[in-house]
Amino acid sequence: MKLSNLLAGIPVTSMGDSIPLEIEIETVRSDSREKLEGSLFACIPGTRQDGHEFAKEASGRAAAVLVERDVGLPNQILTPNVREAYARVCGNFFGNPGRDLSLIAVTGTNGKTSVATIIHRLLNQAGIRAGLISTIQAEYGGKAFPMERTTPDAFPLQRLLAQMRDAGMTAVALEASSHALDQERLGGLRFTVGVFTNLTQDHLDYHRTMEAYYQAKKKLFSMTDFGVLNLDDPFGQRLAEEITIPYAGCTAEGEKAEYAAEGISCGMQGVRFTLVNGPVRCPMEFGIPGVYSVQNALAAIAVCRRMGLSFGRIRAGLREVGSIPGRSELLASERGFQVLCDYAHTPDGLENLLKSVRAVTHGRLTLVFGCGGDRDAGKRPLMGRAAACYADRLILTSDNPRTEDPMEILRQIEAGLPEGTDYRVICDRAEAIRAAVLQAEPGETVILAGKGHEQVQILGNRQIAFDERALVRQILRETAPRA
Repeated sequence: MKLSNLLAGIPVTSMGDSIPLEIEIETVRSDSREKLEGSLFACIPGTRQDGHEFAKEASGRAAAVLVERDVGLPNQILTPNVREAYARVCGNFFGNPGRDLSLIAVTGTNGKTSVATIIHRLLNQAGIRAGLISTIQAEYGGKAFPMERTTPDAFPLQRLLAQMRDAGMTAVALEASSHALDQERLGGLRFTVGVFTNLTQDHLDYHRTMEAYYQAKKKLFSMTDFGVLNLDDPFGQRLAEEITIPYAGCTAEGEKAEYAAEGISCGMQGVRFTLVNGPVRCPMEFGIPGVYSVQNALAAIAVCRRMGLSFGRIRAGLREVGSIPGRSELLASERGFQVLCDYAHTPDGLENLLKSVRAVTHGRLTLVFGCGGDRDAGKRPLMGRAAACYADRLILTSDNPRTEDPMEILRQIEAGLPEGTDYRVICDRAEAIRAAVLQAEPGETVILAGKGHEQVQILGNRQIAFDERALVRQILRETAPRA
């Protein structure tokens, strides 16, 4: 692609004299360790390293270097915001696929994966060919690919959108993380609908304050045409007052919203409720337990109505959505006890999960959980406190400790446990799960929280294979009564 086409719509302050606008650019790069010959290299300021530090070395290999401060190179292109410019350049490189797609972005602390997945399934069931970009996987046209992060970097994101467009997709539901919004990975995209689920403490190792975290989420609604907001959340109420675009409010706890739920009935197999939308009253069933699942379903319903689906189509589709990997996923229920796997890894997410399961558990409630390393440490005692409020028995164990000492993480969780809490510490997660399952009694529910769909555990700088759902099935096979 010619450099002039690649820079279309990009604010350029100045360009080096040695760069002809008609030069052919073969690719776009932001990592100096990759092959740079024939590329436009973007110097991205990061949290640990600044790409400008590698500009001089990269300029000897790359055709041009995109910078936001003058580094004195003959082939530099100076722009006010290199992160946003890089995202827009990536869009130009792939022919701006987002313009040919109805893009639906879901942001919030908890529920992003569930809401995006529900929307994706409802649209496809209604005959709208839709793709999905989520924490769990990217999916389109019957193909699924694992994801390394919730919202990809701008180059792989635009490439994926182009692949979806070329495969005949007309819509894409994607998760918009606060990191991606803050780092301009979604720059240049315009969303048909933006969804806000909730905001609770998480990622403060990156954002530092809840206000900065909120402002990152809010940015989505300057990039979208219509909003869907969870008004049960205080930050959702704040957004409703601050954004300037039209929106639909959702509530599972109040009455004053365009989409409300009445007569909520929760069980281990899912929820039932009556959807109220103006004069419309429509019974709904959704196969994931918990009031938070009603909130997720309401958000998806509001989006799908905006996309033109009838209430009848949505009702039939919601009944068939099925389980979502690692989201209140029921792993066992045939031995007199139940094992549930969930990705809950924030104090609010854990509390909501435990409240919901507590309400439908007749026997003991056991929770196996930990906290990730190299992440917001302030939430660790808060998660311990939330766990102790609702679970009868706790097993504290390792999550993804990364480069931290796993025992130190567990000590920080212990600091939040009230005196008299019934708990054990089993650092090895496989041993902790085995102990919980083998000791489960009739009527008991065992919850495995924190890792959900993940199939690896991160120890130091290594990733080892670890799928706790497969581990539970193995334990149950090994202990099955012989015929």
